[in-house]
Amino acid sequence: MDFIHFLSSHMLDPSLGGKGLYRNVVAQAVHAEAVGYRGVGIPEHHLLNILLIPAPLQMAVKIAAHTKRILLMTSVCQLPIRDMRIFAGEAVQAQALCDGRLMLGVGKGAFGFETARFGVPIEDTKPQFEEDLALLQALLTQEEVSWNSPRYSFAPLTIMPRPEDPIPLMVAVMNPAGIEAAARAGYHVQTTPLGGSHQQLIDQVTAFTRGKAAAGRPIDTRLSLQRGMFLVANDRERRHIAERAWTYYKSFDNVFGGPGIVDTGIIRPLPRAQSVEELASNLLLCGKDEMIDRLSVYSDLGIDEVLTTSNFGQEEQLTLDMMSRFAEEVMPHFRARRKAA
Repeated sequence: MDFIHFLSSHMLDPSLGGKGLYRNVVAQAVHAEAVGYRGVGIPEHHLLNILLIPAPLQMAVKIAAHTKRILLMTSVCQLPIRDMRIFAGEAVQAQALCDGRLMLGVGKGAFGFETARFGVPIEDTKPQFEEDLALLQALLTQEEVSWNSPRYSFAPLTIMPRPEDPIPLMVAVMNPAGIEAAARAGYHVQTTPLGGSHQQLIDQVTAFTRGKAAAGRPIDTRLSLQRGMFLVANDRERRHIAERAWTYYKSFDNVFGGPGIVDTGIIRPLPRAQSVEELASNLLLCGKDEMIDRLSVYSDLGIDEVLTTSNFGQEEQLTLDMMSRFAEEVMPHFRARRKAA
């Protein structure tokens, strides 16, 4: 099982500013490569002060210029707010500038506030995404593609330049039925239970396994699980991170299925019914031995990689120090398991 560091780009304190925010993002990516993560995950969100990377392909190219090895995974590019003819060319260009290290994670969008401001109601994102995905794959793999639908109608065209390296597509989906369908179609899958229970996670993994088995052909698809986690040094640090995560989710819940109350780009934190301790127990906020035990369950389930969400708005140095400890104390155990298998 591999580990991808998710580049959570939160500006919970607006005084940080964009320069400071993106300086931290690039620093975390460079550090991830230095200590041994397989790659980094790059979010995309607009108009809001959490997960704030409006141009993930641009960020991937920036990080590629400062690294040599790590996988650059978008997590994820929102298709329904884009024109696939433009986006396909941008993806080809990004892959060329990233020297073939780009994994193109795509999804339908998660925040109704955001998609609505771009003219796409959240309830329309699923059918639009399904069409966009089919069109994107055609544009990336075929020449002289034409299309005729209510949203796209165009004569044959060829995206230029043509890809010189494969551009693997990873579909982000949370519901088990969607996970199963994506795996059956041969896509890599990225999922997450967010702050939910372990049973929710098991349902998602089981759906991927069913879909991959139902494909009826040998396919080398990967399941990437995004999970909130932090390797804590002691109980005091655990409480500190749990409180920061709980504060972050007060904003996240507002825009993820919530009312979407945003004041000049700043999400209004809303009260949470879930307690700090309940959230902490659902996330992986623990020491070395417990972390290895809990992640071993993921490995046994067949999860290929964990997309580690470890930044909840805490101090930057605390995140970098944790990444180093995680690489030194936890990763070697799973490298050994992989070699033994």
